Parts: sequence; structure tokens; C-alpha cells
Amino acid sequence: MAESDLMQALRDIAVERGIDEVELLTRLEEHLAPVYERVLRLAYDARVMIDRETGAIYVFELVPTNEDTAETDEELEFEEVDVTPQEVSRIAAHQAKSIINSMVREARREKVFKEYQGRVGEMITGLVQQTNRKFTIMKLDNDVEAELPRREQPDNEHYHFNERIKCIIAEVRDTDKSHESGIVLSRKHPQLIKRLFEIEVPEVYDGIVEFKSIAREAGVRSKVAVSSREPGLDPVGACVGPGGSRVRNVVSDLRGERIDIIPWNDDPATYVANALSPAKVERVIIDPETHTANVIVADSQLSLAIGKEGQNARLAAQLTGWRIDVKNMAMATDQGLISLLPQIEEAEEAGERICAAVTADGVRCRNHARPGSIYCGVHEKAAAKGTRG
Repeated sequence: MAESDLMQALRDIAVERGIDEVELLTRLEEHLAPVYERVLRLAYDARVMIDRETGAIYVFELVPTNEDTAETDEELEFEEVDVTPQEVSRIAAHQAKSIINSMVREARREKVFKEYQGRVGEMITGLVQQTNRKFTIMKLDNDVEAELPRREQPDNEHYHFNERIKCIIAEVRDTDKSHESGIVLSRKHPQLIKRLFEIEVPEVYDGIVEFKSIAREAGVRSKVAVSSREPGLDPVGACVGPGGSRVRNVVSDLRGERIDIIPWNDDPATYVANALSPAKVERVIIDPETHTANVIVADSQLSLAIGKEGQNARLAAQLTGWRIDVKNMAMATDQGLISLLPQIEEAEEAGERICAAVTADGVRCRNHARPGSIYCGVHEKAAAKGTRG
């Protein structure tokens, strides 16, 4: 290939592939230098120069003109000796092909990184391409590939070729390794539940119904706490939908994962009681010092409140942020909690509120709660200190 033809070809490719022409030529010069060192068996380093106008290629050997300067701290000086071979363009054309391919891959990687790095947490639909023991490769829009690692797949899910799967963009990595995808997806991320409800429930999409908290054991069961910004609107009913149609569609997308939708409440005792649904709670006594909610249930409700292998209580604790200790009536009586209930209820019926705190001995505080608070003055300070800590 003639030098002028090579230059024109490089310019055409740069335009077609969206590569900067100056960067392409500079990198070609850098990559050609060690190639010519080997081909010409030079004793010293080489420098390659490509004329930006004519495309002429020149190879120079950098021959030192002074002694080793390691001990004198003087700069090493070189004389550039022209050693340009006759077949210089042929070698350059062969090398240019691999450099262009490399630059195209890098440009595409950079474009994908810039496009997706601000989309972490979004839900996206992809087509399954292939699956192995470590991950599933998904194809997104514009033939962009993403990786769904095994650790981000619920244990009960298995995927088939060309199956459409909704996932959360969990991570976007800036990587130049061709065997590693820069986009990491997740089917276990808690935000997947919220994004699916946004599709099914207009009130969630518009922000009228707010997801306050999500606790999830992917593939098995989840709890979500919702509230309404519009007075009179039932947030739970909006998410469930007519005849349960809305939540049923979400459960279908999650392949049978059970979802408990509970109303959020700013009163910790009420919130914890709601979170333990479907169990019926008799009483919740809050201990701010240990951040524990002592829950009293009927004997018939104890196993339901705790759940299989502790799942219901565990998810309720994750949802509310409180350590939950479930007791039946017999256990609560032994710890002296039951004897305090009549006093608490009597005060509340009279329009007064008893402090919600429980001492380290398991005894309910008998002080009145401060206005606008569930604690007395002493325990309110302790609760505030615990929150700051």
C-alpha cells in the first residue's frame, strides 16, 4: 500500500469508526516503534514519525551520543539515525489494523461506561444470551452486553436463551478487559421490587405512594412499608390493586416470591406491629436504650409472628430497623410485662401516654411521656443519644 493510500485509509476509518485521527496516528507511531526495533534488529530504541500531510513513514534509531549518565545526573543525549526500511508501509498497514480494532473496542467501552454509569439503580430488560456456573450474559439495547452474576440470582430462578428478564443495574465498571462486562445486573436487589411496582401502580410511579422501606429474601419473601402523600388514599390498597391484580403481576415477575405490603407508621410500636403481619400483635413495648421492640402475642400467634425458621420476625426487623423480641403471654408474664398493661391502657384511655421505654430489668417505665414524644424526659434523651451513636 502506498503511503498516501495508507494515510487516506486511516482517515476514512477514523471518520467511520468515530476515532480521533490525531490520537490514531500518535498511537500508531508508538506501537510501530518496538515493531521496527525487532524487525530491523536495532541495537537501540526506535522512534517512528508519520507525516500528517503525505502519510510518509520514517523510522529513526536513537543512538546515544554521550556516556551513561547514571552517576553524573546528566541527561542522556541521542542522535536520530534514519533507518527507514523499503517495506515500511506494509508493516505499518498490518500494525494499524490491530490498533484500530483496539481503539474501537476502547471507544465503545468508554461510550457504554458514560451512558450507563448514571443509571445504577434503574431497572432494565435484557435478553438471555448464555448461562454458566458463574454468570448469565444478557444483551441490552444497542447490543450492549451485561453480566448477571450467580450471586445476584435468586436460588429458585433459571433462565433460558432469548428469555426477557427484568433486572436492576447494580454496578457499572470502567474496564478494558474484553472478557469482562462493564455492566453488572441484579435480580436480588431490593430496588427491583419498587421498580416493578412503579410499572403496575401509577400512584407509586407518580410519587403519591412512597416506599419507606424494603426487606427482601430474594426468591422467597419480601416485606415493603408504604405510605401515602395524599390524605385519604390507602397506600396498601393502591399497591394490591383490584382483586390483587397489581401485586399479582409483581409476584409473577419475581417468579412467585411472596410480598407482604404493610402500612408505614412513625410510631415505632405501631410500625413493628404492622411489620409482623399476618400475625396479630397484642402489644409492643419499645426499649430505646437497646433499640429493642418487645412484642407480645397470643399463644396461637407465636409461630406465625416468628415465621418459618424465624423469617417473618427477621424480615420485620430488617424493615423497621428495630431488634424484635417476640414473646407469648406466658413469657411476657414471667418477665413482668403483662402486669403493667392495665396501668398503661388506663393512662392511654384517660388521654395520657406512658413512656414506651423498658428498663434493663424488663420493667416498663411508669413516667408520663412528653408531649409529642413516646418517651419521658429521661428516656427521650437516651433515645436521642442512641440515634446519634
